[in-house]
Amino acid sequence: MNIGEASAASGVSAKMIRHYESIGLVPTADRTEAGYRIYDKADICTLRFVHHARDLGLPLDKIGEILGLWRNPNRTGSEVKRLALEHVAALEAKAAALRAVAAALHNLAEACDCGRRPDYPDCSPSGEGAAAPPRRGEGGGRSTAACGDRRRRERAGHPGLT
Repeated sequence: MNIGEASAASGVSAKMIRHYESIGLVPTADRTEAGYRIYDKADICTLRFVHHARDLGLPLDKIGEILGLWRNPNRTGSEVKRLALEHVAALEAKAAALRAVAAALHNLAEACDCGRRPDYPDCSPSGEGAAAPPRRGEGGGRSTAACGDRRRRERAGHPGLT
């Protein structure tokens, strides 16, 4: 299969296939007499792996390390296990960070009831931060009634709203 077909089959653009070959991440493709690259099923499997690994955020050097172990017939199971567990730990840390961001965004959305701007976003990793400091000139955050008052002022076109 040619580079266009390999690109379609693997999900990796032809430009990136050439780049991965140039940096030695994937082996240089065989060539036809006319000089066109040709790929086989093993090449497509490698390119698919690279594509999925990149989607998961693995850096190219780690992908190269994994591919090197994959291609090495003398590799030991302990090497593969060590590398795999390192990646699992990194992915779990990223997942935890994403869950924390999702929780903070959820809390921010919850604070935006009745269309008002919240006093501040909850930035604590657990999503259970300290109470918001009172706004300048106020004893605390706006109540739902204050929200309704603001909406009435906005509809009336009053300037100077905070």
